[in-house]
Amino acid sequence: MTTAALRTGGKILVDQLVAQGVGHVFCVPGESYLAVLDALHDARVEVTICRQEGGAAMMADATGRLTGRPGVAFVTRGPGATNASPGIHIADHDSSPMILFIGQIDRAMRGRGAFQEMDYRAVFGSFAKWVTEIDDPARIPEIVSRAFHVAMQGRPGPVVIALPEDMLTGEAAVADAPRVEPAPIWPGLTQMAELQKMLWAAERPVAILGGGGWTPRAIEAFQRFAERFDLPVATSFRRAMLFSGDHPNYAGEIGIGPNPKLKARIDEADLVLLIGGRMSEMPSQSYTLFDIPKPKQRFVHVHADAGELGRVYHPTLGILASPPAFCAQLESLQPPNAILWSERTRAAREDYLGWTEQAPANPGPVQLGEIMLWLRRRLPEDAIICNGAGNYAIWPQRFLRYRRFGAQLAPTSGSMGFGVPAAVGAKRLQPERTVVAFAGDGCFLMNGQEFATAVQYGLPILVVVVDNAMYGTIRAHQEREYPGRVSGTELRNPDFAAYARAFGGHGESVATTADFAPAFERALASGKPAILHVKIDPEAISPTTTLSQIRSKAQAAKA
Repeated sequence: MTTAALRTGGKILVDQLVAQGVGHVFCVPGESYLAVLDALHDARVEVTICRQEGGAAMMADATGRLTGRPGVAFVTRGPGATNASPGIHIADHDSSPMILFIGQIDRAMRGRGAFQEMDYRAVFGSFAKWVTEIDDPARIPEIVSRAFHVAMQGRPGPVVIALPEDMLTGEAAVADAPRVEPAPIWPGLTQMAELQKMLWAAERPVAILGGGGWTPRAIEAFQRFAERFDLPVATSFRRAMLFSGDHPNYAGEIGIGPNPKLKARIDEADLVLLIGGRMSEMPSQSYTLFDIPKPKQRFVHVHADAGELGRVYHPTLGILASPPAFCAQLESLQPPNAILWSERTRAAREDYLGWTEQAPANPGPVQLGEIMLWLRRRLPEDAIICNGAGNYAIWPQRFLRYRRFGAQLAPTSGSMGFGVPAAVGAKRLQPERTVVAFAGDGCFLMNGQEFATAVQYGLPILVVVVDNAMYGTIRAHQEREYPGRVSGTELRNPDFAAYARAFGGHGESVATTADFAPAFERALASGKPAILHVKIDPEAISPTTTLSQIRSKAQAAKA
């Protein structure tokens, strides 16, 4: 029997990450976990030094989405932890596997209000899957192993682990834990047989794909199923990458400002197959798309978390299964001899093309819709498109095509500032892919400092900053509720192209639609991280309306 050698807690921890196949970690350094930083010095792990803890956590989230295994971030105690909290909230709502390690005060100082002391179980307990603190270095392999299980098992999500500083410098002789793989959750044969009966009886079915835990193989399996059954397929809010936008069965995304024809098609369906998603506030149109608790449609809900089945919607058939396991079982289903809904599937596709092939004109010399249509033709099939939150995101969500797994990194939580760090994390992980981030002017400056991280590591991401000199989404709500009473939403912005150049990147301003394509090509050719500063008319609040129209409608309603 081999006796394990004595190692510091910091070394044991880093060795566990290596054993779990972690190739990248993201961090903002802190004195509370110097022993980990020292162990990383000699480890086979790439370390990305970030400029703010929120950015580090969001980069880890992005890698979790792309790999299906937990992205890892390290931050220091107190303000470092609270700065990272938006990334944990995003990972929770978006079902992304990640692990946040937080440096902590010495064990002997707890409870005294020591420097930057916090109770992390209390702080993160309501929006992480598991929060714990390691008191004994000998238990590091056990707890890290459990953290990987929790982050990946069932509905994926974030885990938070606090690391007391003196625990990391203490020593223990303990063996490494084996690599963790999530246990597949297979649907029952009886449930699959019932699903086949429901499909054979349906006349107006529709499938909606959402949530986390998907894999490229699962997406391919579902596409084969959709083709055999000639089923119309929609994706949930900011989950368009789960079914190719070029596929003839794709009917569009049901999210913010959806195609009214898609919304009507789901409303009139006699069978809805919801796989992986929760159909929460945004995709459900503020919980109005389906009756609660019992939808009027026959409602099949497939989810990896038993707690989500029946939580809001009482399913006609609830299936506890992870997307990969469920989609693998779809191979056993046989389509009816005569498919009754093929014509409706073709009509759903035509409705989608009618919604996305031509962009309505918006006020001002920059036509965002035309730019998106050009990018759709120009971007490679494996491009990764990132964004944060804001009305600017409506244009890429509606007019771009997301053609494969990992093509879309966007927060269903509606968190601003996600796009730039997500792009940095994606490019760090998959440098061969083209990575484009969209950000509003308000959104960009929430985590725009991570552009410096892209420069430091030579990551040629391309950031399109859509500048309308305001917090546009809030302004739209403001005009709807308090028309003409502008308060707290105006912004005075810097020259974002100069900002890029100041960091050592490539920066250009775009004043007209015609300026965009050549500026984009020059940015790519530069080989540097780049920012295109696109100034749009403030009236261009969405593809379908303007601020003045929102205001006039609200004023008329109040008259």
